[in-house]
Amino acid sequence: MLASLLTKDTIQIQNNTNLNWKEAIRQAASPLLEAGKVEESYVDSMIDVVEKNGPFINIGPHIALAHSRPEKGVNEMGMALMKVTPAINLVSVDHPITLFFVLAASDNTKHLKALQELATILQDDRRLKRLENAESVNDLVNEFKGVQE
Repeated sequence: MLASLLTKDTIQIQNNTNLNWKEAIRQAASPLLEAGKVEESYVDSMIDVVEKNGPFINIGPHIALAHSRPEKGVNEMGMALMKVTPAINLVSVDHPITLFFVLAASDNTKHLKALQELATILQDDRRLKRLENAESVNDLVNEFKGVQE
């Protein structure tokens, strides 16, 4: 399922960027917005949730999983990824992020398989290192297809 969500159309690489964390979430979500999978209200809600609850979307070293409630503007399930260099601090310097994942869940269950697959990848130190070191969108796409070096 993850390979069908994280594609060349939903993955971006931004180098030498001066984005703040809010702009990074907005930019990471832009493929989902452009495809009509989410509304602008969903992007705003993801940012609002972090402003209210802090950096809880920091799910691992250098990894953020931005998301909100389906009723906040999700039209169709989707996922996007933006890899940034250098890291962008999520709320504070204690949370440097290089991999911004965006999840748009259309209900409370459909996205669980995708999250399970993502967790498997992110818990594999070798695969995570390849994500962090990827130099192209194709490198990232291949990692989600399960292509090994």
